[in-house]
Amino acid sequence: MTLHRLLAAAAAISLMAGAAAAQAPLVANGDVMTTLRTNTQFTTFVKALDATNLSSLLQKQPGITVFAPTDAAFAALPPGELDKMMADKPGLQKLLVYHLINAKIDSTKIKGARGPVPAGSGDKIVLDGTTEGVLKAENATITQSDVQASNGLIQVVDQVMKPNSVPEVVAQPEPEAAPAPPPAPEPAPKAPAKKKK
Repeated sequence: MTLHRLLAAAAAISLMAGAAAAQAPLVANGDVMTTLRTNTQFTTFVKALDATNLSSLLQKQPGITVFAPTDAAFAALPPGELDKMMADKPGLQKLLVYHLINAKIDSTKIKGARGPVPAGSGDKIVLDGTTEGVLKAENATITQSDVQASNGLIQVVDQVMKPNSVPEVVAQPEPEAAPAPPPAPEPAPKAPAKKKK
């Protein structure tokens, strides 16, 4: 069985494990990688990190923020997309590194703000905390924030993030044009000139 089929099977099994297990909060357990590895809702993400040799980075890199998609996020991808990702190791690695920021970005830095931050891939992740009670990273909602591992933070997200899925700058509505001034009143017709005798 190929690796991508194993990952798809792991994602399906984790979905069948029941809603209670899928909704259990992530609890820090050592470094970022160990924390992800010991929680059953990140099996696809962990297998992808292992397949691209990124696991050791997440064990050792200090001060890192990881936007970790759940197995449900991978299962929500269009049919066949996970298989394509797994078959393209360089592309998969770039996608996974896009989920990393080489700095601790906790929820207090996101709330009330919106803007891009550099991702490990060289692209930018647009973080948005301008909607009350909702924190976003690109197209994904942060469903659990600020899981403090020994070497960084984990922000749990509900979608696999893709570069440039949202604009960096929100378009501002065009100001309404001022109404045209009313036409000037027409001058009164001149009285005919009197003839001189």
